[in-house]
Amino acid sequence: MDKSNAVEFLLGGLSTSSAGIFTNPLEVVKTRMQLQGELQAHGQYNVHYRSVVHAFLTIARNDGLSALQSGLVPALYYQFVMNGIRLGMYQTLVNMGYTKNKNGELSIPRSMVAGAVAGCVGASIASPFYMLKTHLQAQAVKEIAVGYQHPHYGMSDGFRAIYSEHGMLGLWRGVSGAAPRVTVGSAAQLSSFSATKEFVIKSKFFKEDSWLNALVASMISGFAVTFFMTPFDVVSTRLYNQGLDARGRGLLYSGVADCFMKIFKTEGLWGFYKGWQVCYFRIGPHTVLTLVFWDEFRKIYFNFSWPKIH
Repeated sequence: MDKSNAVEFLLGGLSTSSAGIFTNPLEVVKTRMQLQGELQAHGQYNVHYRSVVHAFLTIARNDGLSALQSGLVPALYYQFVMNGIRLGMYQTLVNMGYTKNKNGELSIPRSMVAGAVAGCVGASIASPFYMLKTHLQAQAVKEIAVGYQHPHYGMSDGFRAIYSEHGMLGLWRGVSGAAPRVTVGSAAQLSSFSATKEFVIKSKFFKEDSWLNALVASMISGFAVTFFMTPFDVVSTRLYNQGLDARGRGLLYSGVADCFMKIFKTEGLWGFYKGWQVCYFRIGPHTVLTLVFWDEFRKIYFNFSWPKIH
């Protein structure tokens, strides 16, 4: 990897980690709402989190304000590693011309493939951090607890406990759900962002180097990501958070397909869109912040530091 490609990976990681600091409370709420009523029909479980605002108030009142930043450390590690790889690999493919057609124009199918491949690789490598993030964010006092409760005291304690009980492979449990989640989301996000940004710039709504171009493209991209990724997001959360038996097998789901089938049978189609509002409230701002940070960091670095990498 040459220095310019390494910089792309670094800038991608920094941009998403910066965004994650602001959006982690929304991630906590999203995780709780996706686990609420797990494998139970509507009306047969207690609804602790009725809406995004109600969930914020309930968590703050029962678990304390600090609980809204639960899992922040593994979340930032995950963002840096996964998105550093995802955005860095995607931008590297863009720089190499793989996202353009034979006429040198942006190709949506090629952009989607590039985004999907980059997302899958990033999610697979960073999977242990996402698992620990999910475990810690689901932790709650008994009165409002949803899903399986893992007794970790923090990221390091969680890693030690999982490794001692289930070995190295245990740290990658749930990756089968994470890979399609980020593959679909990344393909939707990066392709829609690239296409929309190009359209906005050509329309000359704003100056060519204005951060508003990235902002508008990011807002539209957030809608696309929410629609396509939420079902995979719910499945991923369920797979990561489920408890394990003595052999390390899931107590509720044997894999991605089994999880999809059980959710559909017990919770219906709507079960795949539990917490969809908070998914956008989280994905929307996170997408906006990530891609705006990414766009701005790249402009700052390459405007002022490009000569240093030769």
